[in-house]
Amino acid sequence: MTPEILYALRDPAGVPTHPWLFLILGALTLALHMAAVQVMLGTGLLTLRGAYSRNPFWRRLAAHMLITAKIAVSVAIVIGVAPLLFVQVVYDPFWYTSNVLSAWWVIGFIFILIAGYIALYVFYWKNHHLETEGGRSGHWLVLSLALLVGVGYIVHALTNQMLFPEEWLAWYAPGGTIQPDGQQLHYSYPLRFGFFIALSLPVTGAWLLGYRRFQQGRPDADALYIAWLKPRALGLLVVGGLLAVLLGALWMLTLPEKMAWFAASPWVYVALGALLVTVALPLALGKTLDKGYWGYATFGLGAVALIVVCAVREVLRYFTLWGSHGYDALDYSVHMDWYSLILFLLTFAILGGVTLGYMLTVAWQAGQTVGRYSPSPALSRLGSLSIGLLVVWTLAYFGIGFYVWAN
Repeated sequence: MTPEILYALRDPAGVPTHPWLFLILGALTLALHMAAVQVMLGTGLLTLRGAYSRNPFWRRLAAHMLITAKIAVSVAIVIGVAPLLFVQVVYDPFWYTSNVLSAWWVIGFIFILIAGYIALYVFYWKNHHLETEGGRSGHWLVLSLALLVGVGYIVHALTNQMLFPEEWLAWYAPGGTIQPDGQQLHYSYPLRFGFFIALSLPVTGAWLLGYRRFQQGRPDADALYIAWLKPRALGLLVVGGLLAVLLGALWMLTLPEKMAWFAASPWVYVALGALLVTVALPLALGKTLDKGYWGYATFGLGAVALIVVCAVREVLRYFTLWGSHGYDALDYSVHMDWYSLILFLLTFAILGGVTLGYMLTVAWQAGQTVGRYSPSPALSRLGSLSIGLLVVWTLAYFGIGFYVWAN
């Protein structure tokens, strides 16, 4: 497919700010989304492992990880909207074509996601006393994880299909016969998909180290439970990290011909270095993990490593479409829209910052309190401020909309 055709498929309205900002935000929000997905998968598996164990420590861990998985899947869904929006802005000829070619799966994606989400909550509803009574109806959690992984596989296929415009016509009209039903996923890369799924193991290991440090800060800290957690967290981190690196290496070695150059590029070593440093950090810290905030450092560094991995993935996509198909995502026509840009940034920086800060502070303090928790007057005022900012944002959003509509 010629570059002229690809450029003709672009939105003639252009973009409201410079495309590089969308590429950066796309990589950043994808990393945040992937972190939530990987925590959800890892804690879901830990829940399955521990829910039916006779070991009280495993049951306690399963009960806590079930709550984590429940929250993580909600975070993953909310944040997952952002990278999809950013990719469709600067890669719209590719993303929309891929969606049309597999339209049945794009629509079915929503229903599969809803079913997986509901199945997780059914398991949660049936296991309020998981720590003391053990697990019930584990098939609901198995179903949930399978469906949610299936959702990830659909997005994986759609993302890969957009990188092969030379195959679009053959997929749409195989043998010259048009098949417009969109019932097939045409391209997948198991090693690539396996790499991102395997990352859930080291990410969950890093999460467990943070969870362990959090437990140490409680007034009623259980030293035996805390000691029991450490080898399991390190095992997930080290073994899972090495597995992910192995799958990543196999992915690089089997890249399609037009992407083969990337396997020997410096970008791969940057991503590899970020992952290996994350795995090595808790081993290097030793007993320092139990001091201050060092117990949380591994997960923080892991989040940075995920950002690096997603940025490197974006480099691969950008140069593949530019080098093989002559499409430059950065030469999109720009029609600056300062209002929408400022509103977007203020929403994240102020509304999002205040609201998220309030919720995280409440969760932190409540988790460190034995018995009934009551927030301080200052924290209560912060909660009222977050609600007030949301009301102001809503009024401003619709007010400007009605003003533009009326004029």
